[in-house]
Amino acid sequence: MSEPAHQPDAESDDRPSRPAMLRGFRRRCPNCGEGGLFQGYLKVVDRCPVCREELCHHRADDGPAYLTILIVGHLLAPVIHVGFTRFRPDPLVMATVLTVAAVALSLYLLPRLKGVVVGIQWARRMHGFGKAQ
Repeated sequence: MSEPAHQPDAESDDRPSRPAMLRGFRRRCPNCGEGGLFQGYLKVVDRCPVCREELCHHRADDGPAYLTILIVGHLLAPVIHVGFTRFRPDPLVMATVLTVAAVALSLYLLPRLKGVVVGIQWARRMHGFGKAQ
Protein backbone atom coordinates (compact mmCIF):
# COMPACT_ATOMS: atom_id res chain seq x y z
CA MET A 1 0.00 0.00 0.00
CA SER A 2 1.23 3.44 -0.78
CA GLU A 3 1.13 6.27 1.70
CA PRO A 4 -1.63 8.83 1.29
CA ALA A 5 -0.59 12.08 -0.32
CA HIS A 6 0.09 14.91 2.10
CA GLN A 7 -3.00 17.04 2.43
CA PRO A 8 -2.22 20.55 3.63
CA ASP A 9 -4.46 21.49 6.50
CA ALA A 10 -6.97 24.27 6.00
CA GLU A 11 -5.43 26.31 8.79
CA SER A 12 -2.13 26.77 6.90
CA ASP A 13 -3.82 27.39 3.53
CA ASP A 14 -6.09 30.21 4.61
CA ARG A 15 -3.09 32.44 5.41
CA PRO A 16 -0.42 31.98 2.73
CA SER A 17 2.97 33.37 3.76
CA ARG A 18 4.12 34.95 0.50
CA PRO A 19 1.23 37.42 0.05
CA ALA A 20 1.41 38.32 3.76
CA MET A 21 5.15 38.99 3.44
CA LEU A 22 4.68 41.11 0.31
CA ARG A 23 1.92 43.11 1.97
CA GLY A 24 4.17 43.62 4.98
CA PHE A 25 7.00 44.79 2.72
CA ARG A 26 4.61 47.36 1.27
CA ARG A 27 3.83 48.38 4.89
CA ARG A 28 0.23 47.21 4.59
CA CYS A 29 -1.98 44.96 6.69
CA PRO A 30 -1.01 41.30 6.11
CA ASN A 31 -4.70 40.31 6.10
CA CYS A 32 -6.33 42.72 3.65
CA GLY A 33 -3.40 44.57 2.10
CA GLU A 34 -5.34 47.84 2.28
CA GLY A 35 -4.84 49.32 5.72
CA GLY A 36 -1.56 50.82 6.87
CA LEU A 37 0.57 48.61 9.10
CA PHE A 38 2.42 51.38 10.92
CA GLN A 39 1.49 54.38 12.98
CA GLY A 40 4.59 56.52 12.55
CA TYR A 41 7.89 55.02 11.45
CA LEU A 42 8.02 51.64 13.24
CA LYS A 43 5.02 51.47 15.62
CA VAL A 44 2.65 48.74 14.45
CA VAL A 45 -1.02 49.73 14.73
CA ASP A 46 -3.12 47.76 17.22
CA ARG A 47 -5.84 47.08 14.60
CA CYS A 48 -6.01 47.43 10.84
CA PRO A 49 -8.11 50.52 10.11
CA VAL A 50 -9.78 48.73 7.16
CA CYS A 51 -10.42 45.07 8.09
CA ARG A 52 -10.10 45.46 11.89
CA GLU A 53 -7.57 42.57 12.13
CA GLU A 54 -5.72 42.72 15.45
CA LEU A 55 -2.02 43.31 14.84
CA CYS A 56 -0.92 44.02 18.40
CA HIS A 57 0.29 40.42 18.84
CA HIS A 58 3.47 40.85 16.82
CA ARG A 59 6.86 40.11 18.35
CA ALA A 60 9.28 41.47 15.77
CA ASP A 61 11.88 42.41 18.43
CA ASP A 62 15.39 42.68 16.92
CA GLY A 63 14.75 40.55 13.82
CA PRO A 64 14.19 43.44 11.39
CA ALA A 65 17.32 45.23 12.62
CA TYR A 66 19.46 42.12 12.14
CA LEU A 67 18.03 41.56 8.66
CA THR A 68 18.65 45.20 7.76
CA ILE A 69 22.28 45.00 8.87
CA LEU A 70 22.74 41.74 6.97
CA ILE A 71 21.29 43.09 3.72
CA VAL A 72 22.96 46.51 3.86
CA GLY A 73 26.31 44.91 4.65
CA HIS A 74 26.04 42.44 1.79
CA LEU A 75 24.99 45.15 -0.65
CA LEU A 76 27.64 47.69 0.32
CA ALA A 77 30.63 45.35 0.73
CA PRO A 78 31.03 44.83 -3.05
CA VAL A 79 30.48 48.55 -3.61
CA ILE A 80 33.32 49.32 -1.20
CA HIS A 81 35.61 46.83 -2.91
CA VAL A 82 34.85 47.87 -6.48
CA GLY A 83 34.70 51.56 -5.67
CA PHE A 84 38.05 51.60 -3.96
CA THR A 85 39.95 49.35 -6.39
CA ARG A 86 38.56 50.95 -9.54
CA PHE A 87 38.23 54.63 -8.73
CA ARG A 88 40.66 55.16 -5.80
CA PRO A 89 38.65 57.99 -4.22
CA ASP A 90 39.91 60.06 -1.34
CA PRO A 91 39.17 58.07 1.86
CA LEU A 92 37.12 60.90 3.35
CA VAL A 93 34.94 61.12 0.23
CA MET A 94 34.45 57.37 0.15
CA ALA A 95 33.59 57.23 3.85
CA THR A 96 31.09 60.06 3.46
CA VAL A 97 29.39 58.53 0.42
CA LEU A 98 29.21 55.07 2.00
CA THR A 99 27.92 56.45 5.30
CA VAL A 100 25.12 58.29 3.54
CA ALA A 101 24.33 55.19 1.44
CA ALA A 102 24.29 52.89 4.48
CA VAL A 103 22.05 55.19 6.52
CA ALA A 104 19.63 55.82 3.63
CA LEU A 105 19.39 52.12 2.75
CA SER A 106 18.91 51.18 6.41
CA LEU A 107 16.16 53.75 6.91
CA TYR A 108 14.41 52.50 3.76
CA LEU A 109 14.65 48.80 4.61
CA LEU A 110 13.97 48.74 8.36
CA PRO A 111 10.18 49.37 8.33
CA ARG A 112 9.74 47.14 5.27
CA LEU A 113 11.57 44.24 6.89
CA LYS A 114 9.58 44.75 10.09
CA GLY A 115 6.45 44.48 7.94
CA VAL A 116 7.77 41.22 6.47
CA VAL A 117 8.41 39.79 9.95
CA VAL A 118 4.92 40.81 11.13
CA GLY A 119 3.47 39.27 7.93
CA ILE A 120 5.25 35.97 8.57
CA GLN A 121 4.05 35.89 12.16
CA TRP A 122 0.48 36.64 11.09
CA ALA A 123 0.49 34.01 8.31
CA ARG A 124 1.91 31.30 10.57
CA ARG A 125 -0.36 32.23 13.47
CA MET A 126 2.54 32.93 15.82
CA HIS A 127 2.41 34.88 19.10
CA GLY A 128 -1.36 35.19 19.45
CA PHE A 129 -2.28 35.59 15.77
CA GLY A 130 -4.25 32.33 16.07
CA LYS A 131 -7.89 31.69 15.21
CA ALA A 132 -10.48 34.15 16.39
CA GLN A 133 -12.43 32.98 19.42
